[in-house]
Amino acid sequence: MKVTKVEIFDIECPKRPAWNPVFVRVYTDEGITGVGEAGLAYDWGHSAAAHMIKEIAEAMLIGFNPFHTELLWSRMLREGFWGLGGGPVIYAAMSAIDTALWDIKGRALGLPVYELLGGKTNGKLRSYASQLQFDWDKEVTKLNDPADYARATEKALKDGYDAVKVDPIVYDKDGVTHFDRTKLFSKPELKLFKARLQAIRDTMGEDGDIIFECHSLLGASTAIQLGDIVEEIGCLYYEEPVNYLNSKLHDKVAKNVNVPIAGGERLYHRWDVRPYLEDQSIDVLQPDVGLCGGFTEAKKVCDYADIYDVRIQAHVCGGPVATAASLHLETAIPNFLIHEHHTYAIKDWNRELCLQDPQPVNGFIEAPDTPGLGIDLNDEIVYRSPHMTVTELK
Repeated sequence: MKVTKVEIFDIECPKRPAWNPVFVRVYTDEGITGVGEAGLAYDWGHSAAAHMIKEIAEAMLIGFNPFHTELLWSRMLREGFWGLGGGPVIYAAMSAIDTALWDIKGRALGLPVYELLGGKTNGKLRSYASQLQFDWDKEVTKLNDPADYARATEKALKDGYDAVKVDPIVYDKDGVTHFDRTKLFSKPELKLFKARLQAIRDTMGEDGDIIFECHSLLGASTAIQLGDIVEEIGCLYYEEPVNYLNSKLHDKVAKNVNVPIAGGERLYHRWDVRPYLEDQSIDVLQPDVGLCGGFTEAKKVCDYADIYDVRIQAHVCGGPVATAASLHLETAIPNFLIHEHHTYAIKDWNRELCLQDPQPVNGFIEAPDTPGLGIDLNDEIVYRSPHMTVTELK
């Protein structure tokens, strides 16, 4: 089997201009295709990832045997020079291509990808409603007042979830977005953040789980400042309290906060996660299949984490292909904890991108049991967006 053609889609969503999933579809000479997704659907980088996929496809993918995923991953890492330096653009591209090749393998063998990764270790996957600060409804809405957080929680509970995730610090009392939360908080700010969390806790009751999301906005000092609130509310874990530019920051927070620490969506491979595992500053690792090298590398990262008793919650904030890929990974690994279902994943402008629509039922979701990833692009929708085709090596 050989790769004959590669299509890359840099998706534009008219209903949500800031949403740009990047899909790849790889064709073979045996008529089998596979799809993958780069994990840069939001903020900067999506078009760069799309063109990086094109460059890699032109350099080494056409004519390649899609079953040789380990060989291709090693070549992408070492032959493009920048792979050995790292960064989200090149690893997003590598991830999308690798995922598509695993999809091809599964389809060719008539097996779901999770069977190729070791088989079904987990059946129904417990899920949580992610990013309640944007509400949990048909539209994305910035929530400000604690009462609004309570109402969003009620909607998630009605959908069957018993766990939610929220970033209660990104908006101030006036709803203004702040991306730098490294300065020490005032007492009124701390009261507001706590009130938002308390509204969720009061709505969920003591048995529900709350994940405190920070998006790496905090500094070590402000992360520690919030530690008492995180602990008092009884959060399941404290996600991305600080950034990854200095691994010692996580170490400092972990030593001063008595709540499990989560992170990893901006760590791209086993080399990146090494210091966090070795100093045991992360308790829940959150690799993104669309950023950490596809299945070839993501499975290694999860196995590496298991050495340190670190649990896995794959980061999922992308199109339906990203959701499907995460489900297959989480189904196969022994250290799975919980599945992230983002509020964007329930929006019509995201759900329409693929023919299949993986959604939790009563707070649980399962990986497709059909061959490969079990997901197909909706050509009627994706061809409306900018797309590129590669058919021969340069």
